[in-house]
Amino acid sequence: MANLSNTAFSVLDLAPVRAGKTPADALRSSLDLAQHVEKWGYKRFWLAEHHNMSGIASAATSVLIGYIAGGTSTIRVGSGGIMLPNHAPLVIAEQFGTLESLYPGRIDLGLGRAPGTDRATSYALRGGLDNRGIEFPELLAELQRYLGPATPGQRVKAYPGSGLNVPIWLLGSSDFSAKLAAEEGLPFAFASHFAPEELLRSLELYRTRFRPSATLRKPYAIVGVPLVAADTDDHAKFLATTPLQRGLSLIRGESMQLKPPVKNMDQLWSVQEKAAVESRMAVATIGGAETVRERLERLKDVTQADEFIFVSDLYDHKDRLRSFEIAANVMTQAQIKVQQVGKSLS
Repeated sequence: MANLSNTAFSVLDLAPVRAGKTPADALRSSLDLAQHVEKWGYKRFWLAEHHNMSGIASAATSVLIGYIAGGTSTIRVGSGGIMLPNHAPLVIAEQFGTLESLYPGRIDLGLGRAPGTDRATSYALRGGLDNRGIEFPELLAELQRYLGPATPGQRVKAYPGSGLNVPIWLLGSSDFSAKLAAEEGLPFAFASHFAPEELLRSLELYRTRFRPSATLRKPYAIVGVPLVAADTDDHAKFLATTPLQRGLSLIRGESMQLKPPVKNMDQLWSVQEKAAVESRMAVATIGGAETVRERLERLKDVTQADEFIFVSDLYDHKDRLRSFEIAANVMTQAQIKVQQVGKSLS
């Protein structure tokens, strides 16, 4: 099995809203989660842009990043991601330039090209403008110009933003962003937490086509991992029925609010729905500490990920905290073992 000692670990948060609770409750829970995982050694805390989805409170992603960064002190905070076609690149450059100015050295700008919503909402976000003729690589290049050093004759500049070189990541659930990240020499994060079928192919394309850049000398890949860790395997499987219900709601077009765990999912879904939901959870890590360790070691073997980013949307906040705590213990124990071996050999 692969050694986890050289694998960073992070959090992807959608500020999930529990049934019967409010977005305000969800946002406070997100800050509490960030404060806990910072103490547990997590490297970064990313928030995802979604719109018109009851159950997800991270729509104003840049605002929420500022809230989380302001309530923490060392953990990197960023977007996983900003859906760039929804925005003018200048606006994103100014927002993240402001965040970087407030919290220097702690801000990540992860970018995706999907709308993060339905077609009607996408139309509303863009003010009725159809930008299908503007390609994502062009939007990326424009954004990079605003965040890079100003050039002679440049009429439009981002203040704040210009010259700050906020770290840019490309996110994807297919090979498109993998290829673009490779060409641009940028770090890449794959959304295997909901689209695992293209994971290995996209990672291979990214690594084989990677071109070193001023930003990055060698490939760096993050793999998204659905996580449900608990004190026992059985309890983890029970808690996992909450994200399974959320996946079922997604394919049915229902509210995405978190629902309490149930004893029997077969009473809720059809055979076809079960297959569809479980296919999205193909890389999920569900179990007690030992099962989590074994599962992550296998995933490391297969993907050679530089970093895992965990998604753990559980109904009860204390269960969610415990899930991230167990994963942190697994990852840090692997690092401690390697350090101990190194000392014994020296």
